[in-house]
Amino acid sequence: MPATASVVAIRKQHQALPPHCTFEAPDWLLLAQHWYPVALSQEITQAPTKATLLDEQLVLYRVHGEVVVARDVCPHRGVPLSMGSHDGQGLVCPYHGLRFGQQGQCNRIPASPQQTVPAKLNLLTYPSVERYGLVWTCLAPTDPMATPAIPELPHWDDPDFVQVVCPAFDIAGFAGRQIEGFIDVAHFAWIHTATFADSNNQTVPDYQTQETPNGFEAHYYSSMSNYAKGSGFHEPEDFVWLRHFAVHLPFTAVLTIHFPDGKLQHIMNAASPVSARQTRLFVPIVRNVNKDLTAEEIQAFNLRVFEEDRVMVEAQRPERLPLDLTLEAHIPADRSSIAYRRGLKRMGFGDFFLA
Repeated sequence: MPATASVVAIRKQHQALPPHCTFEAPDWLLLAQHWYPVALSQEITQAPTKATLLDEQLVLYRVHGEVVVARDVCPHRGVPLSMGSHDGQGLVCPYHGLRFGQQGQCNRIPASPQQTVPAKLNLLTYPSVERYGLVWTCLAPTDPMATPAIPELPHWDDPDFVQVVCPAFDIAGFAGRQIEGFIDVAHFAWIHTATFADSNNQTVPDYQTQETPNGFEAHYYSSMSNYAKGSGFHEPEDFVWLRHFAVHLPFTAVLTIHFPDGKLQHIMNAASPVSARQTRLFVPIVRNVNKDLTAEEIQAFNLRVFEEDRVMVEAQRPERLPLDLTLEAHIPADRSSIAYRRGLKRMGFGDFFLA
């Protein structure tokens, strides 16, 4: 849906678009309504942590167990709070020592300890939710009281499954291009031959996509194995692999791979748009296949796959994503890509997706 007047009003109450914003204003306002991960939960301690989302500079810290996500600037004299420290009661600005506690509330002014703290000294904060080992936030929620629209990752709390969160992975490319690559099935035999794919298995069997309330899904059946090269594992003869893609617009997709003996692996690909040309990828994984593998082994294998994809995403032109389907050629294997672009177009995004 197009950006609403209420979203614009919310943003005006806070500030203008981020300095040096790489997005057109209407598209930024649309993107800012959605939830994105900005950090791994385990990395957020009391000490301030920098993050960037949609060109907005953020600082994250914990106080009394609560994760605070705030604009990375002291409201007193504009110093980045990520340069500060933590004294156990909140984040301390390195310039004049103002301290910010839960919900970004200023709770100490050292130079004027008796002064009542004015509201203007409180931080501009954003909502935060810890889920799937990640910290998620939204810069302009349309309804701050509503349940966060964070995509579902099956079996995250199931004790019969192993849960692993990969380290954040940076890509010098647009989040839309990264997601489109993740849901693409025609590149396996060309890009992933060192990790899992067969270079001689190039044909993409026919598949269809189906629209969902948050995006679309695709069930893709093929003989392309998903076992890692050199792992020693092999599927039974004539086994047909099912890869189910659930795309949650704009920049998250969950791939469920059906292994032999009914085993499953869910991979969430959450592309967090640092800017229009920079993406930080977050990937929580849930699996009950080969459960003896360590978290480090799972992370290392997936890092190799990410690297294979990264080279292609960073090389693509235009750098952003053409939503006008007439601007690029398409083949039948591109059904997911076409569904993705049409879904973004229905959401109201414009030529922002073109370089």
